[in-house]
Amino acid sequence: MARATIHNRQDSLERALQLFWQKGFHATSLKDLEKALDMRPGSIYATFGSKDGLFQESMERYARLGLAEFERTLHAYPSPLAGLAAYLRGLGGLRDRELPSRACMLVKSLLELGEREQAAWRKAADLLAGMEERFIDRFDAAQQIGELDSRLDPVRLGRRLQAEVMGLRAFAQRDVDSATVHALAEDMALSLEALRKDGVTDKR
Repeated sequence: MARATIHNRQDSLERALQLFWQKGFHATSLKDLEKALDMRPGSIYATFGSKDGLFQESMERYARLGLAEFERTLHAYPSPLAGLAAYLRGLGGLRDRELPSRACMLVKSLLELGEREQAAWRKAADLLAGMEERFIDRFDAAQQIGELDSRLDPVRLGRRLQAEVMGLRAFAQRDVDSATVHALAEDMALSLEALRKDGVTDKR
């Protein structure tokens, strides 16, 4: 990694993430990466192994940053359900931010990658499964403190929430205004809050 003293690896990885998130794996050429990272092909391969390796690292970074944002939101609320609802409301602002894409990079990758990219496809699937487990964990925690009816299934709720998040992000990719996305996210958050058992209030 002779050029590591010139190119900050994390900065290069972030630039690659932005490019892959916007264009996808196949549409991102080596020339695109050379320009975005300001690196020669040999340096890219020496640092990241291959285009596929760089793509997988980019997905890992994307998931790590997304999880950190998710955790920051949850930690602001002692109530698991309130934290999840706040997370949904935060996604309502997708069209208020400058992003390479409003759709989830991992979901885009699942839809794009084929048999020749099985390792990258599996990486995307595993990272999404990890986020699903985090949702399930929060519903389970809500049950443990008596906030959620014990007859409800945290696994099903977690999977449904992930499907809703995927759908919201895909919807925000359309040519719709910000207010519409905010309203949809609010409806989803209210639906989640409606799961809260009577008599349980959110204390922040």
